[in-house]
Amino acid sequence: MTDIQEQNWIKSAQNGDQDAFEQLVRRYEKRVFALTLRMCRNSEDAAEAAQEAFLAAWQGLAFFRGDASFSTWLYRLTSNACVDLMRREGRHWDAAGPSLDDGELNLDIPDRTASPQEAAERSELRAQIEEGLRALSPEHREVLVLREMHQLSYEEIGAALSLDLGTVKSRISRGRKQLRNFLLKSGNFSAAPASKEAEKEGCK
Repeated sequence: MTDIQEQNWIKSAQNGDQDAFEQLVRRYEKRVFALTLRMCRNSEDAAEAAQEAFLAAWQGLAFFRGDASFSTWLYRLTSNACVDLMRREGRHWDAAGPSLDDGELNLDIPDRTASPQEAAERSELRAQIEEGLRALSPEHREVLVLREMHQLSYEEIGAALSLDLGTVKSRISRGRKQLRNFLLKSGNFSAAPASKEAEKEGCK
């Protein structure tokens, strides 16, 4: 499936071709639902937010000019749908789905088949990460979800959330520090050496 094919679908959908839009939905529905599932309280909320995101995409597709990629534009609509749903229903944000990538968090978990004890420890660690995510503010959580789980670049996150690059970097840095501190207090996180932390911060 090529970018040219996607561009053709977008152009056709902009002209009212519902079948072309359905192709776009099929291409992105899993990624959109994965994002809403991590930003909403449960699968029902996630499904509702995903549906609203695609509805907003259909209604706003005529105004899509391609300044950002279609996926980045769709992520923005998805994030907005999640926030709107939580505000409208007066619900609290809750973490769901898999936890943050272990490599980014410097978690000392061997990359091999785990023994029953290791599997139990890993499960406990993931639960602690999810609890830590719940303690973060929505703005810090959403940037971490997009960065760590969906592997978006800082620039893509900025485009998706309408934030400048400095704000994206600041929120990711603060969110990571808050999450690390939470895990350190829980005893489920191995702190990196000071020199390594300084090196990582200098690369941000």
